[in-house]
Amino acid sequence: MDIQLWREMLDPYRLAVDELILKFNHLIEEFHNANLYSPIEQVNGRVKKISSILDKCQKKGIPYDEIDKYIEDIAGVRIICQFVEDIDRVVEIIRQRTDMEVKSEKDYITNMKKSGYRSYHMIVYYEVHTLQGVKRLCCEIQIRTLAMNFWATVEHSLQYKYKKNIPDDVKEKLHNASKAIVALDQEMSSVRDEITDAQNLFQIKANVVSDILCNIQNLYKAANKREVIKIQDEFYRVFKQDDVEQLIRFCKELDIVAEGYRAQSLH
Repeated sequence: MDIQLWREMLDPYRLAVDELILKFNHLIEEFHNANLYSPIEQVNGRVKKISSILDKCQKKGIPYDEIDKYIEDIAGVRIICQFVEDIDRVVEIIRQRTDMEVKSEKDYITNMKKSGYRSYHMIVYYEVHTLQGVKRLCCEIQIRTLAMNFWATVEHSLQYKYKKNIPDDVKEKLHNASKAIVALDQEMSSVRDEITDAQNLFQIKANVVSDILCNIQNLYKAANKREVIKIQDEFYRVFKQDDVEQLIRFCKELDIVAEGYRAQSLH
């Protein structure tokens, strides 16, 4: 492949990564807007560096003009979850989507690698629309917990430093750390319900407060200023009590007031 064609070849993969990150982030937002717990905590992605692609080609004897045929992880998206149980749910969400097709799956959580690496990998087909038309690409999606991601990030840095020849004493420390990560994930799972309940309550409170403030702002444009100030003072009083049920009740009452002034549609 000519040097000048590398950027052109990688552009569709950059588009795929950008679109997938956007879609998974929107999914997080949908869960939050519905006052539901999101199994996805955060999403990031990358396009494989040219140097890494060349290394892989040399190692596996892949011709440069057949890179997109034999290398499946040029586009990579990483989905981070809080709990191990969330990973299965995310996998099922991906399987059911119609805008991507699962090609293969590798479960390194049930079948942990010898090094201690744990993650769930999926290769999906994904279509992007470019000036040259529709391109169907392979993209790797890695799904792991926050703890797994911390370990994998450290291990990747060490692999790079030692050129994949990590000293035995460092390998042993990594393996011990991996066991600690397993124990941490198990411990977090044991209090999962309490944690998710607290997070859901926080999200509900945030959404309700946002609705209340929006209504108050709109009422400033439609109602008597003195009346709006009374409503605002009442909101501060209710908010200080830190009672979500009272906030919800206040929000419903304010909805009725705003509807009377037709203020809910004001911007």
